[in-house]
Amino acid sequence: MNIHEHQAKEILREFGAPISNGVVIYSVNEIKDKIKMLKSKEFVLKAQIHAGGRGKAGGVKLIKNISELESEAKKMMGKVLVTHQTGPEGKEVKRLYIEEASNILKEFYFSCLVDRETSKIAFISSTEGGMDIEKVAAESPNKIITTKIDLKVEGPSDKELEEIIKVFKFNQKQKIIAKELTKSLYKIILERDASLIEINPLILTKENNIICLDAKMNFDDNAIYRQPDILKLRDLNEENSAEIEASKYDLAYIKLNGSIGCMVNGAGLAMATMDIIKIYGKEPANFLDVGGGASKEKVTAAFKLILADKNVKGILINIFGGIMRCDVLAQGVVEAAKQVNLSIPIVVRLAGTNFKEGKEILDNSKLKILSASDLNDAAKKIIKAIE
Repeated sequence: MNIHEHQAKEILREFGAPISNGVVIYSVNEIKDKIKMLKSKEFVLKAQIHAGGRGKAGGVKLIKNISELESEAKKMMGKVLVTHQTGPEGKEVKRLYIEEASNILKEFYFSCLVDRETSKIAFISSTEGGMDIEKVAAESPNKIITTKIDLKVEGPSDKELEEIIKVFKFNQKQKIIAKELTKSLYKIILERDASLIEINPLILTKENNIICLDAKMNFDDNAIYRQPDILKLRDLNEENSAEIEASKYDLAYIKLNGSIGCMVNGAGLAMATMDIIKIYGKEPANFLDVGGGASKEKVTAAFKLILADKNVKGILINIFGGIMRCDVLAQGVVEAAKQVNLSIPIVVRLAGTNFKEGKEILDNSKLKILSASDLNDAAKKIIKAIE
C-alpha cells in the first residue's frame, strides 16, 4: 500500500526524523487559515499524488509570497499530472502540501527497504540526491552504497551506522543526526511493516541542518491487517478502480496494457502465463491470481474484472488444480459468462484436481470455449483466436 508524501512525513516526524513544517489542504479556501501555522516567508507547493516525477510535470513550485501561493494552488488543484510513473492518463491532484522552503546546500539520496532475497534490511545511500536513483545506478553505480544488515530488535550497530552514512561525508555533528535518522527508518520498517522508505532528497541546509525534503513510503499489503492506523491513510482516489474491486474479493490483480486477459491460480504460474503470451508476440492485459482455495463467487468476480477491461480481446485461463478445484473454477466461469454479454474467445487449460469434471462443465455450458492441452498450446490458441 502506498501513501502520500505528507502522510509519510508525519510518520517520520512521529519517529523523530527531521522534516520541514508543512500543512495539507484539500481546498484552496483553506490556505489563509493553515498558512498561519508556517513561519517562513517562502514556501514550496507540492501536488500530492502516488507517483514520482511531479516536479518535471509542474507539480512542485517554489513560492515567494501568499498571493503567488493562492494563484499557483488554484492552477494545481484539480490538474491532471502526467509523469513517467502515472502513464499517459495521468492522475488528478486532489490535495496539496504547502511546506516551509529550505536553503539547500547539498542533496543526497537515502532509502531503506526489505531485501527479500537476503531476508535483510537494505539501506541505499548516495550523494546524487534529487535524481532518479535508477538512472544513477545505470550511469554511476559507484556513487551508490548499499548496506544490508540483519533483522534485529536493537537495530543497527554503530559500526553498521557508520557504514550506511559514510558516503555522505558528514562532520561529527551531522553524523549524529544522520545516525538517529537511520535508526528511525529502521524502526518504521519493523514497527509499521513498511516495505520501502525513500528520502529523495535528504538535504543539508546552509544553516547546517539535515532535513528529509521528500518522502515516499510503501507498506506490506500482507501485514496491513495489523496496522489499522496505516490502513486509514489509504487513498482510494489514487488506486485503479478494478484493483480496488479485486481487493474486496482478496484477488491479486494488477491492470496492464495488453489485450489478453489472464486468470491463473498461483503467482508463479501467472508470471509464466504472462511470459509465454509475450513470447508469442502479444501483451497480457492483467496479472490475476485467484489463489489456491478460490470459491465460485471469487472466480466469478475475477472473470468480471477481466471482462470490464475494454482492451481485452480474449481470455486465457490457466489452472493447475491442487487446493483449487478445476470444477469450481469452471462453475465460476460459466456463472460469470451468464451474467455478462460474452463476445470474446476464451481458451482454458485445466490440469490437476477434478480437471475432468471441470472440462465437462465447460463443454456442457454451450459457451465458445477452446480447450488447450498445455500452456504452449493455450497461448497459441488464444492469440490465433483474437487475430
